[in-house]
Amino acid sequence: MPLSFSDYDVIIINKEINRPGAACPHTIFQHEEDPMAYTAKDYNALIGMKGFSDTLLKNHFTLYQGYVTNTNKVADSLTLMLKEGKTALPEYAELKRRFGWEFNGMRLHELYFENLKGSGAERTGSLVKKLENDFGNAEAWEKDFKACGTMRGIGWVVLYQDASAGRLFNSWINEHDVSHLAGCTPILVMDVFEHAYMTDYQLKRADYIEAFFAQINWKAAEARVK
Repeated sequence: MPLSFSDYDVIIINKEINRPGAACPHTIFQHEEDPMAYTAKDYNALIGMKGFSDTLLKNHFTLYQGYVTNTNKVADSLTLMLKEGKTALPEYAELKRRFGWEFNGMRLHELYFENLKGSGAERTGSLVKKLENDFGNAEAWEKDFKACGTMRGIGWVVLYQDASAGRLFNSWINEHDVSHLAGCTPILVMDVFEHAYMTDYQLKRADYIEAFFAQINWKAAEARVK
């Protein structure tokens, strides 16, 4: 039976864990109940959004829920291994690396869903002024953002604000964890993993990007500006 999208995106057992002599997966993922565990948010209000089929959105929500689940599992497993003095094991190191991947997958999806279902055309306020200041005009920013989105690879496009200098940058994030700009705040997030568009647009990523722009919630994005 072929793997589904969710299998590809949330599978937790990697090569290191499966190496000969490694602890069994069920041992690695035994964990204590964490009262501070993350809970998946409800984004069903996005259902019916123009340019995004219900099937695509529901599948996307399921993938997001997987990241939340795995973030909790990895965090709990690391806590347990720390208590048991197993920090020298290669499994501990691999889970430490994996945590960032799962956590970012969770948080980037939340930022993405929450900057959707707007009019797309309401470009007013301080964010637009900052785009004009940093890119020359809003059109130049849009061209650069879309160019990032059509780059080869899987990951995310993020409009960041440098928390120190206030400057805005468009950045490509490979998968979930490579090329984040340290000390910067995500302002606008666009998912460009295949699961974000293949169901509706097949290989036409540029068409998906146009649909995304038509649904940007600019008020939500502006609220993230410091």
